[in-house]
Amino acid sequence: MGGAGKILKKGLGEMGFTSGGGNINWFPGHMAAATRAINARLKLADLVIEVRDSRIPLSSANQDLQPRLSTKRRVIALNKKDLANPNIMHKWVDYFSSCKQDCLPINAHSRSSVQKLLELVELKLKEKIAKEPTLLVMVVGVPNVGKSALINCIHQIASSRFPVQEKKKRAKVGPLPGVTQDIAGFKIAQRPSIYVLDTPGVLVPSIPDIETGLKLALSGLNAGSVKDSVVGEERIAQYFLAVLNTRQTPLHWRNVHNNNTLKEMQNENGNDDKRDYNLKDLLPKRRTLPVASNVHYVEGVAREVQSALYSTLSEFKGDLEDENQLEILIEEQFVALQKALKISSKATEARTMVSKKFLTLFRAGKLGPFILDDVPNLES
Repeated sequence: MGGAGKILKKGLGEMGFTSGGGNINWFPGHMAAATRAINARLKLADLVIEVRDSRIPLSSANQDLQPRLSTKRRVIALNKKDLANPNIMHKWVDYFSSCKQDCLPINAHSRSSVQKLLELVELKLKEKIAKEPTLLVMVVGVPNVGKSALINCIHQIASSRFPVQEKKKRAKVGPLPGVTQDIAGFKIAQRPSIYVLDTPGVLVPSIPDIETGLKLALSGLNAGSVKDSVVGEERIAQYFLAVLNTRQTPLHWRNVHNNNTLKEMQNENGNDDKRDYNLKDLLPKRRTLPVASNVHYVEGVAREVQSALYSTLSEFKGDLEDENQLEILIEEQFVALQKALKISSKATEARTMVSKKFLTLFRAGKLGPFILDDVPNLES
């Protein structure tokens, strides 16, 4: 990634994103146990739904499980498709298709989206239907990829198809030949019976390189094992700014900047918005509809951030491929973001506050849809 990659090596290398985990324990004990349990269950699964993040279709894969998964019937569900760039998403679908791998972008919170996934699963199992009276589908994925949301949606669909399950947290499958105890799952089809098995989350035991670790952290997939504060919010924000700049993404926000400039000229009478910027306002509350004023407020925050990044990049006369000059630009952008987010320069840990709010806006999709992984070149 050019300058972004150089900054990672120069400024972030000391964080210890090494093949052995370095200074950060990316693989807690409970996840090691989960991996063993998943490997045992994989032997029983007739098909695997592997949930990945649409923004990082490769980086969010569990590399340790890939050799085993490649031998199974598998559907890769690229979750959070609403946060991914649709102009790039179809290229990823084509890529997986060229690898002879079924792939479907989904939104785990959308019943119709999950319904399409289950239809594909049933289609893939058709060739086994005549042979087996009971078929098992297993769902796997790294922490925070949206596996639980998918399981919950599948449960709702299963309950509507087979109401007897509605009062139970899960149905029972088994006993199966060679299995000493029943396996919990949700029944989604009859004749043959198809059950979906819930499984614990698991994160790769080692991060192959710094950039993969930061992509996981930026997308919020590190939260299942490592807090942002351990990786460093500022480091994650620096990485995201390096990605934005090298891709020149802020230059696409020119209209946002022009509209903001016009509003500033109209508000020269001094009626500035003095509302306090609260980090909690940047994400919608669960199970409640966002208040219209809060929605407009968050959108306003996002526009201020986009405008600030457009201004700094459009005025930048240096070379984005030069790591030192790119670092200077990022420093200027931190100052601009601090002003845009209305964080006092006197505030303690101001840069951390800027980083937290900046990352929250990205993770909530307020800065637009992104895909951080580059589509591999099959020819190479």
